[in-house]
Amino acid sequence: MFSHVEPFAGDPILALVEVFQADPRPHKVNLSIGIYFDEQGRIPVMRAVQLAEQRLAAAGGAKPYLPIEGSPPMRRAVQALLFGADHPLLSSGRAVTLQTVGSSGGLKVGADFLARWFPGSAVWVSDPSWDNHRSLFEGAGVAVHAYPYYDAATGGVRFEAMCEAIAALPPRSVVLLHACCHNPTGVDLSPEQWDRLIPLMHERGLLPFLDLAYQGFGSGIDADAYAIRALAASGAPFFVANSFSKSMSVYGERCGALTVVCPDASQAERVLGQMKATVRRNYSNPPLHAAGLVTHVLADTDLRALWEAELAEMRERILAMRRSLHGVLSARLPGHDFSYFLRQQGMFSYTGLTPQQVDRLRDEFAVYLIRSGRMCVAGLNAGNVERTAEAMAAVLGAAA
Repeated sequence: MFSHVEPFAGDPILALVEVFQADPRPHKVNLSIGIYFDEQGRIPVMRAVQLAEQRLAAAGGAKPYLPIEGSPPMRRAVQALLFGADHPLLSSGRAVTLQTVGSSGGLKVGADFLARWFPGSAVWVSDPSWDNHRSLFEGAGVAVHAYPYYDAATGGVRFEAMCEAIAALPPRSVVLLHACCHNPTGVDLSPEQWDRLIPLMHERGLLPFLDLAYQGFGSGIDADAYAIRALAASGAPFFVANSFSKSMSVYGERCGALTVVCPDASQAERVLGQMKATVRRNYSNPPLHAAGLVTHVLADTDLRALWEAELAEMRERILAMRRSLHGVLSARLPGHDFSYFLRQQGMFSYTGLTPQQVDRLRDEFAVYLIRSGRMCVAGLNAGNVERTAEAMAAVLGAAA
C-alpha cells in the first residue's frame, strides 16, 4: 500500500543535533539549533514562567477546549505587546489576532489563508531566509521566490538591490520579512531602512508578512517591534506571526500568535472568520496551558517586570559572547575583519565559513554549526567561547 512513499531525508538541523548527541567528545559545542542556552549550557527555566505555572496549578479547574481563535486574554496581551498598550489599533477593530501553535503554526495558517484568498499571489522571502519559510508556503501551494538581502562581501544588507526587487513586484505580492534578529544572518534593517521600505511596499500594493520570533533578543522589546509599529502607523495592511518559544524559554509549549492588520473593522471581521475556518480544518484549536502562561506573564505587572529583566539578561549574555568571540578571532587573525559579529543581532550569526570549513570544525574540533555557516551564538558560554574561537581561527587561517 505504501511502497510508493519516498523516504524523508530529515531536517538538516535536527539531524545534526542527533549526530551531536551521539558524539562522545566531552568538549563538544552545539551551535546549530536555534535554542537559547544559559551559561551552564542548559535551557533556562525563567522565574516569571515558573511563577505563572504555579498560579495556573493552584487555580486548578477543568481544562476545556479553547475557542478556535484561542484565549481572548492572551490575544489581547499579544496585541498590546506588539503595538503598545495604548495603540489606536487596539480599539479600532482593524487588528485581529489568533493564538497559534507557535509562530510556525501562525505562518502555516497565514499560508493557507493566502493560498485560498490570494491565489494569484506569490510569496517573496529574503535570500537567505529560515528554510522552513519556503517549506511552509510551498506546502500550502504558494509559489515562493527570493529577493536580495544578505551581502557576503560587507556582512550587511543589499538594501538598494532589495528595494529595486520589491519595487518591481506585482501588486498583492506577499513580502516575507524578519521584524528583527534575522534568521539565519543576524543582519537587520535599520529604522531608517524600514522607513524607506514601508512606503514603497504600501505604494506598490504589496502585502507584508512579518515573522517576529525573537522579540527582545535584538535591542529590546519595544525597539524590536519598530517595523510592526511603523507599518501600523502607515495604515498598510499586513500580517505578523510571533512566538514566545525563545523569549519565554517555552519551546515545547508552542506559544505563538498570528495577527492581521486590515484597512477597516469590517474587513478584519471577515479575515478573522476565514482564519478561524482555516484553523478548524487544521488543528481545530490551540493549547490551553500555553495561553495561560503567556497571559499571566504579560498581563501581571510583577511577572511582566520580572520577565523583561530576565530577557534583558539573556540578551546581554548573547552580546557578551559576541564580544568575546570577536576579541579572540581578531587577536588570532589580525588581518581579518570580524566586526560583523558585533553588528549582527540576536541569536544567530552568519560566520562566513564554507561548508567544508564547517565540516572541519565538526570533525576536528567538535564544534557543530549547520553547513550554511550559520551559528547560534546563544550556544556559547564562558567555558567554550575561547575554544570555539580558536577552532574557527584555525579553520579560517588555513584557508587564508
